Amino acid sequence: MPTAPETLTEARRLRDLFAAKGAQVIKADVLQPADTLLDLYGEDIRARAYLTSDPLRGEMVLRPDFTVPVVQMHMETQADPARYTYSGKVFRKQESDESRANEYVQVGYEIFDGGDPASADAEVFAAIAEALSGQPVRAATGDIGILMAAVRGLRTTEARKAALLRHIWRPGRFRALMKRFGSGQQPSARAALLAADDPFANAGPHIGLRSKAEVAARIAALRADAAAAPIAADEIALIDAILGLRETATNVLSALRDIAVDMPAIGDAVTRLDARLEALGDKGVDVTALEFEGSYGRTSLEYYDGFVFGFYAVDRPDLPPVATGGRYDALTAQLGQGRAAPAVGGVIRPDLVRGMHAC
Repeated sequence: MPTAPETLTEARRLRDLFAAKGAQVIKADVLQPADTLLDLYGEDIRARAYLTSDPLRGEMVLRPDFTVPVVQMHMETQADPARYTYSGKVFRKQESDESRANEYVQVGYEIFDGGDPASADAEVFAAIAEALSGQPVRAATGDIGILMAAVRGLRTTEARKAALLRHIWRPGRFRALMKRFGSGQQPSARAALLAADDPFANAGPHIGLRSKAEVAARIAALRADAAAAPIAADEIALIDAILGLRETATNVLSALRDIAVDMPAIGDAVTRLDARLEALGDKGVDVTALEFEGSYGRTSLEYYDGFVFGFYAVDRPDLPPVATGGRYDALTAQLGQGRAAPAVGGVIRPDLVRGMHAC
């Protein structure tokens, strides 16, 4: 149960551990305004959020996560640097798996500090690892920022780059777009529409919410895309090489340095990875054994845009991640209306820490 005495005791232990590292203990309202919050979450959580309507406050949502309300709270204080910890329930609908909890406790540790991002990344990861010390878990890491940099460096149109960036967290859609942008071929129905001199001829009465001008603008954008040169095969191969990486972090760093020779756009992201691994080593993390996956984090929350990590029960592959986290700089800029406060954080599920030992 999410509020079993053992779970609450573990949650207090974890929160106190983070507080002892200088984190301010904060609380966030269970009911959150839905408009801003849901626009910032990924499709997965948005579909699983509990929504309700308040006569005065409009559409509200039961808190599906802590990060957005914590960022909103921080951006009002303008403290820099700052560390926060929290403990409380989050709520998510489960449409297909009755065994997964629809409410459970999260305990988190968040750092807002733009002075040394690599050190902050390492501090959060090491704090989570320390909190799980002695538990049968394995760690996995990745870096969404490397894939983002690779996409931004492609020799193609800005519209295509924007589409790929938007679908990074939807691997199937991302792969389909890469295939289409690389082949230059259009779906048959779309090709016929784009070839028509007047796509509105014999179209019948206007129905739907989009105006004729909006439809025309969309057709113009599609025609511009159809006229663009295909993405080069060698660039697609380099993207595939990044996504296919699955090795120890130090070996991945070496491979990424080789890839950066042919794709200089990822150079700065690779340098950040190098600095992070050095900072992790300084925190006592054995980076020569640390797992790194090029695709890791692509099915997580869409606000992560850099370092991502998770901890998994070694002997309980049936369990969800025991802990997850990552960097979300772009989210702070969005919520701060352009004023960024680089941030990284992680959460632990205390019920799963207990669950690892269940039979």
